[in-house]
Amino acid sequence: MTDNYLYVIMVLLPLAALMLVIQTSPYQALVIRGILGAVAALIYAVLGGADVALTEALVGTMLAITLYAVAVRSSLVMRLGVLSGEEVRSNLHWRPLLNYLRALLNRYHLRLELVTYDDVQTLHQALQTKDVHGTCLVCRPAEAVQLPDDDRPAQHSNPSTVPVDTLESPYLITLRVPRLYEIFTTELPPVMAQVKALGDDGLDDLRTGDRQPALADASTLTEDD
Repeated sequence: MTDNYLYVIMVLLPLAALMLVIQTSPYQALVIRGILGAVAALIYAVLGGADVALTEALVGTMLAITLYAVAVRSSLVMRLGVLSGEEVRSNLHWRPLLNYLRALLNRYHLRLELVTYDDVQTLHQALQTKDVHGTCLVCRPAEAVQLPDDDRPAQHSNPSTVPVDTLESPYLITLRVPRLYEIFTTELPPVMAQVKALGDDGLDDLRTGDRQPALADASTLTEDD
């Protein structure tokens, strides 16, 4: 009867391990991993293995959690490539899209990080070499967009181009990660941004310059964040 408390402590070990396996949040998993290590160290200490308990607490738990935290912090980031534009634009023009993207990614425990590039070619190369997970471009309102013959509105005097304001959305997000593409296409409203996967026509337009796109100015996107 005097050892009943020991059995109760031992039951906590597989219970904590099961909670760790089924946990979906990486941050909550770190907390449960700490609890699992603490229970294991306590069992070692109760059974007389003080040196093993100390090793488990310092190396098996504290060091492991520190390394896991660094890995989670550095890996759960979506890197979005943008141009470091020279124009000074109103930050309110970009804030609704950025706020929505941050809220969307936060539901999947991801952070949004903007990476700046000097020109479209460099940004496209970064997407191809997997330096970024996606790119965000926006057509300037003053520019015109080339449309196929079947998509030309009859009311425009120039039959080959239409103003960008007539498009569904002025933003174009190109992604190379299938999971991110799935998330954005299902949860990002089309009126806020058009989403394309790497290799779609939108990326070909970016490479050939048919659409004459301009990318979001990172200096204004990150202002007051």
